[in-house]
Amino acid sequence: MILAQAIIHLELPEVHTLKGRRSVINSLKDRLKAFNISVLDISGSYAKEADIALAWLAHDARQSAQIRQSVERVLERHFGEYLWDLEFEEL
Repeated sequence: MILAQAIIHLELPEVHTLKGRRSVINSLKDRLKAFNISVLDISGSYAKEADIALAWLAHDARQSAQIRQSVERVLERHFGEYLWDLEFEEL
């Protein structure tokens, strides 16, 4: 069993309010529900940046890599207008 964790850092230059940031984060959370992973908003109070923590369990490294690739595809397809970075670690 593999426990994986990731942190997505989003830069949101066109978002001006915390409400706008929350809208982007909720949209991301909704899209990630399909992968059965835990999602937590760990952002600070600055509206133009968002940090989202992810965690999931996988049977093996291959399944964990597939989930990671799926998360990256969601970010590329639906959040391409924002700068993002994905930090990933398997335990």
